[in-house]
Amino acid sequence: MRWQAPLAAAATVAVLTATLTAAGPAVASSRPGDGGGSASCSPDARFLGFTDSLDKTTYDGQKVSGLSALNVTRPGHAVALVDNVQTSPARIFDLRIGSKPTVAVDGMTILRRPDGTPYTGADFDGEGLVVERGARTILATSEREPSIRRFRLSDGRQIGELPVPSRFQVAPAGQASSNQTFESLAVSPDGLSLYAGMEGALTPDGIDSDGRSHNRIIRYAGLPGHAYKPVAQLAYKTDPGLNLVELAVVGRDRLLSMERTFVAGVGNTIRVFSVSTKHAPDVSGRESIATAPAKDFVQKKLLFDLVDCPPSGAVAKQPQPNPLLDNVEALALGGYLPGGRRQLYLLSDDNDGATQITRLYSLAVDLH
Repeated sequence: MRWQAPLAAAATVAVLTATLTAAGPAVASSRPGDGGGSASCSPDARFLGFTDSLDKTTYDGQKVSGLSALNVTRPGHAVALVDNVQTSPARIFDLRIGSKPTVAVDGMTILRRPDGTPYTGADFDGEGLVVERGARTILATSEREPSIRRFRLSDGRQIGELPVPSRFQVAPAGQASSNQTFESLAVSPDGLSLYAGMEGALTPDGIDSDGRSHNRIIRYAGLPGHAYKPVAQLAYKTDPGLNLVELAVVGRDRLLSMERTFVAGVGNTIRVFSVSTKHAPDVSGRESIATAPAKDFVQKKLLFDLVDCPPSGAVAKQPQPNPLLDNVEALALGGYLPGGRRQLYLLSDDNDGATQITRLYSLAVDLH
C-alpha cells in the first residue's frame, strides 16, 4: 500500500519520532568487511548486502516499481508482485537473484480478469503473493476489497478466488478500514495452509492506548491449486505505531512477520519478528479481541530491526535514521546457508516516487 499515517495516538507517533531521531542523521557508513564495523544486525541476523539495480527501470514497456510482495520459487529465482498500478496493468515480474545480491528482471506476466482483460489500479491493489507448488499458478491478494485470487501463470488469467469472511470486507460492507486489509499472504512448506494477514485492525478490535494494533491473521486450509477455506483466525498485536505488512512460514507453528511505519522528516521503521502460533487460540468466534489477554495473541520475538544493520554504503533519497532504510514491504525466505542460517530477502516498494528506492536486501538469519 502507499503509506498512510498509522492509526495510533499522537503521543505514540511523538515517542516513535524521538526514538528514530536519536538514531542519528542519514549518513552513509563503511561497507561490511572493510574495517568500518560489523555486518551484524542482531545476534540472529547478519546483513549480506543490497542492490538498487531495479530502481527506476522498465521491462517490456512497464515500470519495475511498486514491488510489494516477493516469493522465492527456486534457488536464484523469485517472483515479485506490483501494487497500486493506477492505469497500468496489474503484473508480476520474474526475477533472477544472485548471491551478492544481484537482481535482474527475467520476465513479466500481466494479471487478467476471467474475461482476459487486464486488471488495473481501478480494481486491483496487489499486496500478498504465493506461488503455488508446481509453479503453474499464483495466489495474489488485493487490498482493495479485499480478495485472494488465483491466476494461471501461463497467460495470467484469473481462474479462481478464495472465500473471504464478510467482516473482513472494507466498511460499510464489513469492519475493515480502507488500505488496512490483506497486506500479506504466506503458505506452509507442504502447501496445506495459507495465512492472510491484516495490515490493520477491524473496527471492534481497535488499537490500544499504547498504539498497538490488534490484528487478525486468517488461516486457510486446502490443497495447492485447488480450494482453500478459512478454518481459524489468529490474534496478532503490533509494536506501537507499526503495521503488519508481511508474513512468511518457517515451519509448523512458526512464522516470520514484518512490521513497518513511516514518520515524515524522520523515515521508516522496519522490524522482523519470529512468531510462535503454538498456543494461540482460534479467535474467529470473538466479536472483539480488544480486551483479550496476552496469552490469546501469537507470541513474537524481535529477530532484527533494519535500522541496526550496517549502512553498507547505501544512499537515501529522503531523511532516514539509517540510509539503508526505505519503504520495505516484501519479505521472502530462501534456502539454507552454510552454518545452518536461512537466506532472507527484503524488497522495498518505491511507490513510483522520486524520493523512494526499489532496493533488494539480503540477510542470513538464525531461525532455530
